[in-house]
Amino acid sequence: MKAPEHSLDSAGGAPGRPAARRPGRPSGGVGGAEQRARLIDAALVLFARQGILDTSLAAIAREAGVTPAMVHYYFKTRDHLIDVLIDERFVPLRETLGDLFAEHPDDPVTALTALARRFVAVGQRHPWFAPLWVRDVISEGGVLRQRMLERLGRENQEKAHTAIARWQREGRLNAALEPSLLFQSLMGLTLLPLATNQIWRGDAAQPHVDVEAIARHAVALITQGVGPERIASRADTGIDTD
Repeated sequence: MKAPEHSLDSAGGAPGRPAARRPGRPSGGVGGAEQRARLIDAALVLFARQGILDTSLAAIAREAGVTPAMVHYYFKTRDHLIDVLIDERFVPLRETLGDLFAEHPDDPVTALTALARRFVAVGQRHPWFAPLWVRDVISEGGVLRQRMLERLGRENQEKAHTAIARWQREGRLNAALEPSLLFQSLMGLTLLPLATNQIWRGDAAQPHVDVEAIARHAVALITQGVGPERIASRADTGIDTD
């Protein structure tokens, strides 16, 4: 009579036992999800610090304190990692900005003021966002800008430009404003100061400018320009810095 066959694990272990986990191979479940999220966080830190093109998967592994094989297990290439960042980090952030123009269809000043405040709030909660925006979205050859356009398109920008143009036709907004530049100006007034905050802190000659001051400055410029202040009160910036 033929003896019953016993299956061996892939590492040559004892019959009937589960296959041994290969060295360096991440575990599944919650632990694996946490490891993956930790690698994404490490990538964002490096991308913001030195740019995407100058950051390899091996550098991300060193930043996270794991082997390069661990990074390659979750992200086959750097392009794959960038797509994950867009889908899992940037898309949710964009959703937090909301459709403020639709929420305030007849009040452009309120809509633009709220948008400026939310830009600052996002930059405050996610320190990597502003410097990464400067390095890889508005800079020439920005890798992230191109990938985001390919994956997300321009629908949100076009909706904003359409709303601005409508407000101008209705006489609710300065007709001399260029719709596309207004949106860019809002981001520049908020994210550029946040991105350079580290430089300011290292320069004793520069006065410290906190996030509330950045928001107040941006809101004052878009609502009152550089002329004398016509509204005595200074509204709260509305930023949640927790």
